[in-house]
Amino acid sequence: MGKMSQRTLAATLVALLSAPAATAAAQGLPDDELAPLVARVEAGVLERAKLAQVMVDKIFSFSELGQQEIETSAYITGILEENGFTVEHAPSGIPTAWFARWGSGSPVISFGSDIDGIPKANQKPGVAYHDPLIPGAPGHGEGHNSGQAVNVVAALALKDVMEAEGIEGTLVLWPGVAEEQLGSKAWYVRDGYLEDIDVTLFTHVGSNLAVSWGQGSGTGLVSVEFTFEGEAAHGAGAPWRGRSALDAVELMNVAWNFRREHLRPDQRSHYVISDGGDQPNVVPPSASVWYFIREMDYEDIKRNFDTAIRIAEGAALMTDTEMSYRIIGAAWPRHFNKVVAETMYEHIEDVGLPEWTEDDHDFASAVQKSVGSVPSGMPIALSPLGEPGPRRSGGSDDIGDISWNVPTVTLRFPSNVPGLPGHHWSSAMAMATPIAHKGAVAGARVMARTALQLFAQPERVDEAWTYFREEQTAGVEYIPFIGPDDPPPIDLNREIMNTFRPLLEPYYYDETRFDTYLDQLGIKYPTLSRPASADDRQDNAGSSAGANRANRGL
Repeated sequence: MGKMSQRTLAATLVALLSAPAATAAAQGLPDDELAPLVARVEAGVLERAKLAQVMVDKIFSFSELGQQEIETSAYITGILEENGFTVEHAPSGIPTAWFARWGSGSPVISFGSDIDGIPKANQKPGVAYHDPLIPGAPGHGEGHNSGQAVNVVAALALKDVMEAEGIEGTLVLWPGVAEEQLGSKAWYVRDGYLEDIDVTLFTHVGSNLAVSWGQGSGTGLVSVEFTFEGEAAHGAGAPWRGRSALDAVELMNVAWNFRREHLRPDQRSHYVISDGGDQPNVVPPSASVWYFIREMDYEDIKRNFDTAIRIAEGAALMTDTEMSYRIIGAAWPRHFNKVVAETMYEHIEDVGLPEWTEDDHDFASAVQKSVGSVPSGMPIALSPLGEPGPRRSGGSDDIGDISWNVPTVTLRFPSNVPGLPGHHWSSAMAMATPIAHKGAVAGARVMARTALQLFAQPERVDEAWTYFREEQTAGVEYIPFIGPDDPPPIDLNREIMNTFRPLLEPYYYDETRFDTYLDQLGIKYPTLSRPASADDRQDNAGSSAGANRANRGL
């Protein structure tokens, strides 16, 4: 067996030394006594459907990028504090992060969900064509405005039932800050914020209700910025006196692109030049390039990361520059817990998909058509329980780091339209519409029911840890990609948000004046096509008149 955290080792020793007594003590409510409590917690979610809608719309309107989710975090923590949660702000030195706690004793169950947006993804909701409120501004082109609504509504409904029934346990809520840059969860793990957690239920927007277990598809990664330092000089007058840091960046990129041919097909790697100099007639004294280096397992990620470092060192040697690098984000590949996933899927089957209207289907089909996808509307059948199968390369999520330290699952809830490219303005179109609102309520119902069962039947938590110890982590050593002194990248997106925040503020949703954000913006749902301008109408009228005259033989 590989090396584990102190918490996992301690849990293993307790299980080995006192398994019979622990199992007997852990038996909870039988299913027939749990059922009426499940009905009550569901009713508590449905009573808060309006809060879910307001939270989805409000966070959508903030449109904040990673590490700059100032309004979003203040809004969410305000709700939690008003409802009796104790909030620790800025864990791991991340200003927009927080951990909110309520309850006492065990089990300790955490709810997590991401809160950041996508650059240049600003988009009016409920409009099935590209139409930003503010061109070039960020927006929720991933749908991260919806997950905290799911978690908060579920948590408040759960808290009511636990208080009324005297159910022991602790509930912890936290945000995925800068998930798009993988910039928080590995730091939470490193700094011990998950040490006392028994189970983590994570939520992420999707287009169906779904959960899976085992080693999932997708990748882990290291997000790293390489910086080169050279010497400035006049680009025409004395270029021989300069040492171009930009040359080093370009040589590194060329070398990496040649190396791709000799990397495994499952790898994914991408880069942007984050600093390319100041102006053409000055030899750039500094330049930086930002890489995402992805692979399917720890060993291959580390191997490619080490290769990138050597290539950067070679580029520095070729240009007589100095190279340094900083880790901006990291994510282990994900592995989800079988016991928790099977428990959650029972509740998914009971809850089922929302009742989509014809307007919802028409809107989804129009959005799909707008990006070249086959129009199919919203899903009408549940996804099956996801089980281990052939793995496919793809995206990454730093929930992977948590999943290798605590039994974890991710609930996908149906607040967005299927068949979209992702990280794109089209993925913002539905995210403050009835589709997003209904999907968030469905997700909150599943979360509240699942967590209630884990609190009321703690033997399931014990079973989850048995799978974690004996199946998932047997022979696997979790080695973080970040070191003990790597700081979180809290400077990310600051300049972008300083530019756009004043422009976004007039569009913040005011729930005291408007029922929904669509109402505030004056958008009729669904708006399926762009209104014709006066010039377009005149041109179309002229064309129609000409066609009619031709048809009449005039």
